[in-house]
Amino acid sequence: MLYITQLIYVAEGQEAVFHEFEDRAIPLIAEYGGELLLRSRYGQHIAGSMEQPYEIHLILFPSMANFERFSADEGRKAFLHLKAQSVRASLLVGGERW
Repeated sequence: MLYITQLIYVAEGQEAVFHEFEDRAIPLIAEYGGELLLRSRYGQHIAGSMEQPYEIHLILFPSMANFERFSADEGRKAFLHLKAQSVRASLLVGGERW
């Protein structure tokens, strides 16, 4: 099992475009055996030097191959311009459950 954590930083004024992208991308996760475990917004920042992200996602895929197929999905590629327009930065972290 592969766990993907993504910290997403949205460009100011591009929230609606980001939501449009997410409305299209998130349903595709299940088509590749994945599951959206957590989608969090406006979390409380307790400590640390890192900027608070707009959203945090935790996604589970059965394998790296499933995640790679999701990433390469031709339908998803058709609306990646929405992500490029709305996301100013993101951090993707992969790992396995201990």
